Amino acid sequence: MAPKFEWWAKGNNNRKGTPVVVKMENPNNWSMVELESPSDQDFLISSSSPRDKKSRNKNARQLTWVLLLKAHRAAGCLTSLGSALITLGTAVRRRIAAGHTDTETSKLSTRKSKMFYSCLKVFLWLSLILLAFEIAAYFKGWHFGTSKLQLQFIFTTPFGVKGFFDWVYTRWVLLRVEYLAPPLQFLANGCIVLFLVQTLDRLILCLGCFWIRFKKIKPVLKPDAISDLESGGKGCFLPMVLVQIPMCNEKEVYQQSIAAVCNLDWPKNKILIQILDDSDDPITQSLIKEEVHKWQNQGARIVYRHRVNREGYKAGNLKSAMNCSYVKDYEFVAIFDADFQPLPDFLKKTIPHFKNNEELGLVQARWSFVNKEENLLTRLQNINLAFHFEVEQQVNSVFLNFFGFNGTAGVWRIKALEDSGGWLERTTVEDMDIAVRAHLHGWKFIFLNDVECQCELPESYEAYRKQQHRWHSGPMQLFRLCLPAVIKSKISIGKKFNLIFLFFLLRKLILPFYSFTLFCIILPMTMFVPEAELPAWVVCYIPATMSFLNILPAPKSFPFIVPYLLFENTMSVTKFNAMVSGLFQLGSAYEWVVTKKSGRSSEGDLASLVEKETSKTKHQRGVSAPETEVEKKAEKMKKTKKKKKKHNRIYMKELSLAFLLLTAATRSLLSAQGIHFYFLLFQGISFLLVGLDLIGEQVE
Repeated sequence: MAPKFEWWAKGNNNRKGTPVVVKMENPNNWSMVELESPSDQDFLISSSSPRDKKSRNKNARQLTWVLLLKAHRAAGCLTSLGSALITLGTAVRRRIAAGHTDTETSKLSTRKSKMFYSCLKVFLWLSLILLAFEIAAYFKGWHFGTSKLQLQFIFTTPFGVKGFFDWVYTRWVLLRVEYLAPPLQFLANGCIVLFLVQTLDRLILCLGCFWIRFKKIKPVLKPDAISDLESGGKGCFLPMVLVQIPMCNEKEVYQQSIAAVCNLDWPKNKILIQILDDSDDPITQSLIKEEVHKWQNQGARIVYRHRVNREGYKAGNLKSAMNCSYVKDYEFVAIFDADFQPLPDFLKKTIPHFKNNEELGLVQARWSFVNKEENLLTRLQNINLAFHFEVEQQVNSVFLNFFGFNGTAGVWRIKALEDSGGWLERTTVEDMDIAVRAHLHGWKFIFLNDVECQCELPESYEAYRKQQHRWHSGPMQLFRLCLPAVIKSKISIGKKFNLIFLFFLLRKLILPFYSFTLFCIILPMTMFVPEAELPAWVVCYIPATMSFLNILPAPKSFPFIVPYLLFENTMSVTKFNAMVSGLFQLGSAYEWVVTKKSGRSSEGDLASLVEKETSKTKHQRGVSAPETEVEKKAEKMKKTKKKKKKHNRIYMKELSLAFLLLTAATRSLLSAQGIHFYFLLFQGISFLLVGLDLIGEQVE
């Protein structure tokens, strides 16, 4: 007797499965509705019933059709893959034909800024020469299966018998063995040690995050603060709150942030909103002024401030605003960048943590992103930032009461700002600067992982590259400036160790240094100097483990783990360059470029606002309404948007490294180093795609 299929029917023997009907008129026109799955009777061996035979033949035909449909879908996928490759080739050809490079718009054309690119070009040309040399040697019989050379051949063969090429290659091998390999191996071993220390740090952070989740640890409000929230009546903790939105030429997003803060659920007589505009574009200034006047007419307490001189960038803007005479009447200040949209209950979820907690200086909320699935670049950024918030900031908040202020979506106690010296203009990371100084003065921080504030991710590689340059050069500037203060401070030795070694050196300096040096310089060089070795576990297993740990807070991003690994190594060239410029005070270290926003959510908000206001006017007048003020504003924004030309660029540093890695991958084939070849090949392709600006927003 045939076995029962309880596992199929989930214990219901009367159910015969899900019926499916397949309809196909021709291979290009088909539809699948349902197919009847097999029942117990279909598996009985019996020829007595013609009806059973007919049923089995029918099911067999339907199964054949399903297999044909799956084959049709597979063929469609192959067709789409081919068209995607054609589109990619067209984009590459168009990009090269246009000839726009990153050097065209660089404001820093000094000799120092070109030094790094020149070094990369020297490495590239040297690798090409060595590759040609090695190929010629390979075909002359110099076959080396591994990096362990049999030097007996060099010393036992009479020099007189050799040709000129053999003599030159012999000298090259001896030079490698005696002079190049030892320092290269020493540098490689040093980077491996740093790599292992960094991996251990990531592992400890992940274990701390797991412990927080397992124990369900999160910031707890004081009992009286909880009762205030529940009552919501008179006598609640409702202090005076100042809200600041610094912005500069961000006409794509100003409306959404102003509207969001004006709708914050807080007593109108206890909140004041400052729009701190550093824009040098007259059209943008007028648009922001109009928006502020509109909300003033609706009863919001909001003021507009504009600086003619943009000295000090964001820090100077915030410092200027805090010097206003009326600031002394306020106890807390909430700061939001121009693309941030706090929910109405933001203040009610953050301010209560300050009640009866006089040591608390900062409450930081988490960011969420409206465009995290826009393209591959935004998906990869989301992985990094998810780890930053979920793991780094949450763990440091719970166990150390300290982390770097993110510059936005946070509430500061004004007394803590004043006690720490206020906003300083000495670096491009004023948020990290004030956080470090507040920590040295004994103030504590809280990170709220369950309070989110919506914002945008950079969608173009150009914008992301400039943002990362600022984020990695600024900490090195700050490290140089605040190191004496950290050493002389009265905080404990453990906190000093965390601040100097973990916060600055390991996570801000060592990470970009070893990532770039190990995978972009040392690994290609070991292909041409095979006496220096990098083990397979360094090239493959440890990076895979690091990527796995980084991607844990964003489990939906697991399909992108390989692109994430390659992209992080690709970004190391930008981060390393920024780190060096910040550490040695090169010109680009003090460059502040506002991250470009697409304004996707604000466009949608504006359209809905236009529709809402138009319908409202029509309802009031009963006829077709004339053009409203909001419609005029929307049209004005569209016209200014059309004037601005955007195009993708070719990034020469990334392109040079792509050819360097691909050259090293070709050389690795001569030594039959499988894992090294594949890593260099895919890493070279990753640099090539980024160098041709094919990873982010594509401008037609």
